Amino acid sequence: MGMLKETSRSVLLRRHTVESRVTDYQWKKYRISLLLCFVFLICYIGFGSPTRFSLFKPEVTIESPKHPCVSAIPPISRSEYTSRQNRLAQILHDLDAEAYIAEPGAHTQYFANFSTTDWKLSERPLLVIVTPHQTGKDGNIVAKVSLLTPKFEAPRAKLLALPSTPGYIEWAEEQDPYSVAVEALQLKSAPNSLNVGRKLFIDNSARHFLYDGFQHALAGTNLTVTSAPKEINQLRERKSDSEIEIMKCVNEATLLGIRHVHKQMYFGMRESEARDMISTVFADGGLSGGGCLTLFGDNAALPHGSGTNKALGQSDFALFDCTANLYGYWSDVTRTVALPSSKISSDNWNKWSMVHLAQEFAISAAKEGVTARVVDEHARFALRLAKLDEYFTHRLGHGIGLEVHEAPYLNGGSTDIIQIGHTFSNEPGVYIEGLVGVRLEDCFFINESGQAEYLTAGAGGPSKSPYEP
Repeated sequence: MGMLKETSRSVLLRRHTVESRVTDYQWKKYRISLLLCFVFLICYIGFGSPTRFSLFKPEVTIESPKHPCVSAIPPISRSEYTSRQNRLAQILHDLDAEAYIAEPGAHTQYFANFSTTDWKLSERPLLVIVTPHQTGKDGNIVAKVSLLTPKFEAPRAKLLALPSTPGYIEWAEEQDPYSVAVEALQLKSAPNSLNVGRKLFIDNSARHFLYDGFQHALAGTNLTVTSAPKEINQLRERKSDSEIEIMKCVNEATLLGIRHVHKQMYFGMRESEARDMISTVFADGGLSGGGCLTLFGDNAALPHGSGTNKALGQSDFALFDCTANLYGYWSDVTRTVALPSSKISSDNWNKWSMVHLAQEFAISAAKEGVTARVVDEHARFALRLAKLDEYFTHRLGHGIGLEVHEAPYLNGGSTDIIQIGHTFSNEPGVYIEGLVGVRLEDCFFINESGQAEYLTAGAGGPSKSPYEP
């Protein structure tokens, strides 16, 4: 009986041991299954979901590489503004014009140090009016500057940082502002007076109702209201030494910002993330109005596309077309980049290389005395060597200064003659819709020797490769 109990106890003990082992085995299987499910979930979220890579973003540092020139370069001096105004007055005198009129914009920035950044346009005109006057001593022509302002806005208008104190012409709400200006400036004259054939120039970018207002106010006189002629518009085209120094600084600082962000990029980064990052870098670096057109992969095949917030893939180029502002002057720099571990196809690499060659061909042709279209033709010739010229669908470049795009232009139809002080963008590109887009852009000026010199030269100049922007 005792042996039977012992045997039964042994059987039960072995059974318990076996069951324990089975239970342990099942628990281990369960844990392994849970672990595999967890790994699958992580992989799905990281690589297969709309939040792709969100769990694997590297730590990004976006401290600005602030260029020391941003705080060292001075703005345009008062004496330079006075010189500009007097040159304008001399042109008015030579062309038998009574006055030049402009509303806030690039031309008021050039002549009076304020623009729409400082005074937004509205239905109530605020106008800069420049009239020529002959001095009694030496007979030189000098400018008299007046500011036509709504009366209730006069205290605010007097806070504008004008280079000198103008004459203020105030108009009340119940008055016609154009008639008030005409009367204050004594522009009216009797028919058949000595003012026969004289003119009133209005800035080309002014809104049409300003023309109508002055034409109505001058009805019955011999003054003709007309757009400002090329002689006035060309004053801004040739930059002074101080303007060139500001433009060098803002273009170099923009390029440094692009390079800084390039180092922080990673696969899976969204176009919007890169765009926000570079805007932060520009702002922290002391630049205003900074921003970039940011296009990844085939989105860059649309030269001015808005993107789709695409995530950067290993086979993608990333295109940055960036502008920023310093003292009213703009930069314009474009880079098409890749990451060190990108897998760019040889075909796309070749396109990048040919665009780079086109940029080199263009700058070699840009000299004082050359017709603008010749520079454009040199860039197209380089791309024609690889049968890519049909994919270069826009002009080579534009003037740049107080506006990102301003005259003169580098295109196949331009007969403008390049002069010392001219500034241009040099931006060839290749765009194949649905596949790839490549553009490289650096701005240059024509120096005192009549040679082209990049505004980004102080920061290393043009891109060396997609890995070295």
